[in-house]
Amino acid sequence: MRTIFASALLLAAAPLLAQNAAQDAAQNVGQNAASASAPAPSAAEANAKASVRAAAYEAGEIAIAADQAFGKAAEGMARMIEKVFADLGKPNAYIVGREGGGALVVGLRYGKGQLHSKVEGERTIYWTGPSIGPDFGGDASRTFTLVYNLDDTQDLFDRFPAVEGRAYLIGGVSANYHQKGNIVLVPLRLGAGWRLGANIGYLKYAPEAQVFPF
Repeated sequence: MRTIFASALLLAAAPLLAQNAAQDAAQNVGQNAASASAPAPSAAEANAKASVRAAAYEAGEIAIAADQAFGKAAEGMARMIEKVFADLGKPNAYIVGREGGGALVVGLRYGKGQLHSKVEGERTIYWTGPSIGPDFGGDASRTFTLVYNLDDTQDLFDRFPAVEGRAYLIGGVSANYHQKGNIVLVPLRLGAGWRLGANIGYLKYAPEAQVFPF
């Protein structure tokens, strides 16, 4: 885990963060253009994807998994899960983990967790989260991330920008929405520490631990 002093060293990396965001936007435009001209998927491919997404977790299953991860410490967790289910429906995967980081205008976040999927089972994953904005302090959090529309675990290993305007705080539990293509991630965080401010950035997931967050 990195402290706020480590994040201060990345002040010079702010232009790179903005460049990455621009590259993501350009890539999404290119993908949309390509998909418009690409042939329609075969019936077999469509059925395979439908089967993957049908293997979703019920609200009760997610509530039990969240209780096992957080115990009874977070009264707002159940209400937050209800809120996300009302917005997006049933997830087909979830991630239980821990993360920590800090910020001094430029921020860092490092995490490690276990991905649970009804289709592909379990595997360990890592993530980093650079950010920029009027954000100050440091924190350590337990995380529970709901994952939507994940057909293949390999599709998770990418940068997921924060969705503008989609952030919630209920009973000490925070949630932010991150999206790349059709895949939506909703990290729920129960943290300890002091962090004040707002920022823009993304989460980058990988199969192995990474020091460089970009």
